[in-house]
Amino acid sequence: MSQVLDPPKAPARPDDEVTPAARTARRKALLHWIAVHSLGVAAALFFVLPFVFVLFTSLMSDQQALTRDLTPNTWEWGNYVRVFETPGFLTWWRNTLLYAGLGTVLTVVSSIPVAYALAKFRFRGRNLSLILVISMMMLPPQVVIIPMYLFWAKELDLSGTLWPLIIPMAFGDAFSIFLLRQFLMTIPNEYLDAARVDGCGELRTLVRVVLPMAKPGIAAVALFQFFAAWNDYFGPQIYASENPAAWTLSYGLESFKGAHHTDWNLTMAATVLVMAPVILVFFFAQKAFVEGVTLTGVKG
Repeated sequence: MSQVLDPPKAPARPDDEVTPAARTARRKALLHWIAVHSLGVAAALFFVLPFVFVLFTSLMSDQQALTRDLTPNTWEWGNYVRVFETPGFLTWWRNTLLYAGLGTVLTVVSSIPVAYALAKFRFRGRNLSLILVISMMMLPPQVVIIPMYLFWAKELDLSGTLWPLIIPMAFGDAFSIFLLRQFLMTIPNEYLDAARVDGCGELRTLVRVVLPMAKPGIAAVALFQFFAAWNDYFGPQIYASENPAAWTLSYGLESFKGAHHTDWNLTMAATVLVMAPVILVFFFAQKAFVEGVTLTGVKG
């Protein structure tokens, strides 16, 4: 007996299965997505466009840089060569690398033991020591600049050099100590107790156990210190202004701007060369930087 088959039905369209309420919800979600991302794009443009303007101006010719043009007609990459050929510019680079690099190493090395003691040791006066560290964070450098300058310039005769800025970093930094202390508080004490049971002393426990686990916090502190030293203008102005051979990029850029006050393309090219290392360092180390900052302060 033959069986009669019903003709196949046409597949239902997606719109037939979507209720008006679902379509309204979908429309609201789309509008919300557009609104949120529009604000994000606007905020990104607000921060990025000044850098784009500086970059485009640095690639203009001498004549076009004085006009209202926003984009270069010809890409003058030779402007960066002219900046590097400026007398003293490479010396400013060398001085800045010495100041930022050596200062960062000294700050990290000197701050880690103090932060470790405040985070993991129990001793009388611990809380008072922490309060003193926090108090030093609240003290502006301008308050003590006069006695410090008299000490370094008059007593030790180090005026005209960067050593009055580098040497104090070997004795720790209040902000670095506090940030590292907050990060070390998040490391469980069980790891330290296990190392001590295995026969490790405090120094070996710090080097073999604590430091590998504290890499994000150390990276955050190092980046903070490196950026602060690289962009420091106040310190070199006080101690090294009388000796052009000891100028840093931040202070030398002001002199460069004064000597090329009408050559905006060269001024912008020098500005890009000063900013580029900081941007590159942060770009490649942003993961460790963000992780180190977000994990601090979890445990007080």
